[in-house]
Amino acid sequence: MHSSARALFRSVVVGLAFAGLSAGAAAQQKFVNILTGGQSGVYYPLGVALGQIYGKAMPDAKTSVQATKASVENLNLLQAGRGEIALTLGDSLSDAWRGVEEAGFKTQLSKLRTVAGVYNNYVQIVANADSGIKTLADLKGKRISVGAPRSGTELNARVILKAAGLSYSDFAKVEYLPFGESVELMKNRQLDVTLQSAGLGVASIRDLATSIKIVVVPVPAEIVAKTGDPAYSASTIPANTYTGQTEAVPTAAIKNFLVTHDGVPNDVVYMMTKSMFDNLDTLVAAHSAAKGIVRDEAIKSLPVPLHPGAERYYREVGLLK
Repeated sequence: MHSSARALFRSVVVGLAFAGLSAGAAAQQKFVNILTGGQSGVYYPLGVALGQIYGKAMPDAKTSVQATKASVENLNLLQAGRGEIALTLGDSLSDAWRGVEEAGFKTQLSKLRTVAGVYNNYVQIVANADSGIKTLADLKGKRISVGAPRSGTELNARVILKAAGLSYSDFAKVEYLPFGESVELMKNRQLDVTLQSAGLGVASIRDLATSIKIVVVPVPAEIVAKTGDPAYSASTIPANTYTGQTEAVPTAAIKNFLVTHDGVPNDVVYMMTKSMFDNLDTLVAAHSAAKGIVRDEAIKSLPVPLHPGAERYYREVGLLK
């Protein structure tokens, strides 16, 4: 073989070897897309913090954080394999598993698997103090935003308002807007009240409370009981959660969950579960709502089966026998 031919042969072999390595590396590449919510809510900053945690725990994985319309969209994206982990409200998760069409799920989302129960969302109904709203009954005839359409917040709004004997037709105006946009309309006096289902101290309401005088409207325990939904429990928004809110306010709480799907490898879900609980301080630094994440309560009352990777972690720490 001539030297030039040998050189060409060697370069082809080397090129094929590198191509094989590249293909192998691509095959090994892990992707972790974290589905969150709007940027003015709680899901998004927690998702960003999870991305940082996963990036350190799984340096071979490519992590990304996606802002979404939250619970319902997140669950549908997971079912379609367009994300690896997501935050969602418990009642939305239960509806997804059962395939409740009016909640935004055309069929049962059978691929969903639970990673952990995390912190509670609180139904936070916040009115402009100038509107005269003090009770749920006072909402009638007012202008309200109930969250993005078919979002977890909007589903919570339907349930709570129905329990209080109200429907959307009782309002002068109903807007279906994310938290940040709702707050902007309230600042501009174009809305009287916003209903937001979120962790305590959510940025949107903090922003509103520093701009106008607010009233946090109570949701009494008897109204929570009237929902008839075990996903809802009576709870309290502590005094001074927001500027000007000097007294504790009763409301409804709904558990949030971290969810994945059955196509995500067991080792990836195991590492996502373990690294989160090993780095809760990082989540708390991202948002105070994460103070509500307690490992010993992570697998209580699950609407959807655990992913085997998460199950492995809970067996390791003694929560599962």
